[in-house]
Amino acid sequence: MQSTGAATILRVLRVCLHVGFAVLLLVAVVRLLTGAGTAASPSPVAVTAGLGLSALLALVYLAGTVLEKRHAGDASRFNPARYARWWLSAVMVLWLLLLLVSGDFAWVAFPLFFLQLHVLPRRLALPAIALSTALLVGAQWFHGRGSADGGLQLAMVLGPVFGAGFAVVTGLAYRALFLEAENQRTVADDLRRTRAELAQTQHEAGMLAERERLAREIHDTLAQGFSSIILMGRSAEKALDDGDAQAAKERLRIVQDTASTNLAEARSFVRDLRPPALEESGLVETLRRLCGKTESEAAARGTALRCRFELVGTPVELPQAFQTTLLRAAQASLANVWAHARARAAVVTLSFPGAEVTLDVFDDGKGFEPSTASGTTRGDGTGVGLKSLRERLAALNGSLEIESAPGEGTVVAIRVPLPADEGVA
Repeated sequence: MQSTGAATILRVLRVCLHVGFAVLLLVAVVRLLTGAGTAASPSPVAVTAGLGLSALLALVYLAGTVLEKRHAGDASRFNPARYARWWLSAVMVLWLLLLLVSGDFAWVAFPLFFLQLHVLPRRLALPAIALSTALLVGAQWFHGRGSADGGLQLAMVLGPVFGAGFAVVTGLAYRALFLEAENQRTVADDLRRTRAELAQTQHEAGMLAERERLAREIHDTLAQGFSSIILMGRSAEKALDDGDAQAAKERLRIVQDTASTNLAEARSFVRDLRPPALEESGLVETLRRLCGKTESEAAARGTALRCRFELVGTPVELPQAFQTTLLRAAQASLANVWAHARARAAVVTLSFPGAEVTLDVFDDGKGFEPSTASGTTRGDGTGVGLKSLRERLAALNGSLEIESAPGEGTVVAIRVPLPADEGVA
């Protein structure tokens, strides 16, 4: 992720702070060596002490900044935060010792003011800066007392005080930027984590939706087809045992047709296309052929079931999803008729009463108590018909009603509102 504007400003300020400290320390060392700004040349002891303390201060300062930089780049590295106040104390003590050696080291105080604001909490940083300013004024008076205009001068006080005030204002602004950058980093981390969780959730939801789609398609097509193939195979075997070769041949033909249809259905829903039957003709003709096929299969199994298709109203051209849902509903309902109802007659009625399309499947079978049809999946994988149908209809804002009673047949009533822009075909 690219750095924010606040982070860039912080980085520039930190670099300027470190460079300023190094430059001011170097200038003080050069003035100490050359004796600039003093009436008499500094003693060899003072020069040696100044060089040693300056080198030690530079090493301590550099060690702290390097360790902090490494941890900021890689959180697994050593974290020096717990030792920050000890580090600052060492820096301040070395600076005070240098201040006793030469007044030229007074200018190093200004970057140290920023360090105090950064490392210490505000309630400690402000008193520490005030104390450092007082020591700075006292050191300047100490080193200037032997001059011609010795004594405490206004410039000795105003310079450090204004410098400290400027450092406090700038340091508070720096801290505000630092907190803003930290907040932005936290928000960015949360956003990345949320996006990753959302992507994972969407992936899982997509997988679940695809599994449910495949389960509906398999139940409404392949499972019913395989069930029909098994029954037709048994019926053909019985016909052969009875010596009725013509009946066995007819039932084997039905087996072949059903297997071919199942193969086409499998290839179709894998490609997420419309059912092959709807590719060959419209919904009306497909439902009419379905009724004829149901009646033929029932007759091949020795069941006297008459299945009739009726059309009410003027049909309209329906979207693919509507046609597929209505066809699957008719297939599932008729499969339940010959599998469970023991009916002698069934009627499939497709109606276009106006702003909706309806599909009613009636049979005069044994009926059942609708409250017992929960639509839950049983352990053997069956029992998903009603659940699958309700899910299909829910996607189209449709409804499903079942009217039945023991011994009085069953009516499955489906209502689906038509799209507003559909016209008469």
